[in-house]
Formats: sequence, C-alpha cells, structure tokens
Amino acid sequence: MADVPETDRARRGPVYRRVAAIALAVYLALAAVILLSPFRPQRVVYVIGDAVRQIPGLGVVRDNWVEFAANILLFVPLGFLLTLVLRHHWWGVVLALAVSALAELAQIVLPSRQPSLRDILANVLGAAIGAALAWLLVLRRERKRARSAPAS
Repeated sequence: MADVPETDRARRGPVYRRVAAIALAVYLALAAVILLSPFRPQRVVYVIGDAVRQIPGLGVVRDNWVEFAANILLFVPLGFLLTLVLRHHWWGVVLALAVSALAELAQIVLPSRQPSLRDILANVLGAAIGAALAWLLVLRRERKRARSAPAS
C-alpha cells in the first residue's frame, strides 16, 4: 500500500462512507416497515421470551426485557451507520433520538401499536452503542493511517 499514490487513497476513503450510506438507506426502509407496520410485535416477543426461558438459569427473563433488548438491537445499526456516514458519533445518537421519537409518535395513530418512552430510551441506547462501535472503528482506522504515514 506504500506505493499507492495519496490521491488514490483519498479517493478510496469515502468508499466505506458510500457503502454505509447505501446500507443506511436500506436499514431505514426496513426499520420503517418494522416500526410503523400495524403488525403487533408482541407475538414475536412472546415466542422469543418463551425460548429464552427454556435455557437453564434464564427462567426469570420477562417479555418486557426481551422487548427492551430487541429495541436496543434494532437501533445499533442506525447509530453505527449514521456515525460512519456523518463522521461524528453524537450526530448519530441525536438523529437516532429524532427517528425514534418520530416513530413512537407515528405509532399513536396505529391502533395495534403502543408508543412508549421506554422504547425511545432503548432505541437511543442502541444507537449510542452503535455510534460508539463505529467511532472506535474510525479512531482505529485513523491511528493506523497515522502510523503508516511517512514522517514529515
């Protein structure tokens, strides 16, 4: 890689951001379907909760814990991808808060859905985890690039 001109490296840098932007668009479309569909996710939560409770030592797991964990997991990719695209971890978390709040507000008009502040908390926590992971990846990449750069 040392013999690759700097302009080629600069051109290659944004590629992961373009890929992340495409992945973000796909993710947002899928998340909108999940968050705004009239489908009641409680049935899925019950099935997962029952399966988890079958594992020895996890009989105390409650369905609301499963739902909270699912909301966290649902928003990890959002924080991760927004951070890669925007290159700033806090913007990813703030935008995830806005997306989460808008989704919960939209659920007010869906008779089969119940908006919840707890869902917003879980969503933002998931986005923060994703943003932190992406930021660590960005920092690692920048450190690696700084170490490989020739001394001036």
